[in-house]
Amino acid sequence: MANDALGLHLYSLEEDNDEIPEPTPINNIHLDSNQAVVLIEVYMPTMREAIENYSIKKTLSIPQWLNKLAIEKNVNFSQVLQSALKERLGIRERP
Repeated sequence: MANDALGLHLYSLEEDNDEIPEPTPINNIHLDSNQAVVLIEVYMPTMREAIENYSIKKTLSIPQWLNKLAIEKNVNFSQVLQSALKERLGIRERP
């Protein structure tokens, strides 16, 4: 879970345009007798893609008659909303 925590933190720093600190050289880390150094590395392109493609829930309101008809026709509400948003925003592929 340390990789995820580091990746999320670095992503947050990037999004806020904050400076990302340089890693501390291993020989500058002072340990207690019961501690050990563990390398944590994150490949940010993969982390960014996972975060940006994570699905979030949105609450919306539509008329009941429209909801009933869509359910009868087995409409995938998420897919329709995504398609409509992309069309409205002029997006063919993810930017």
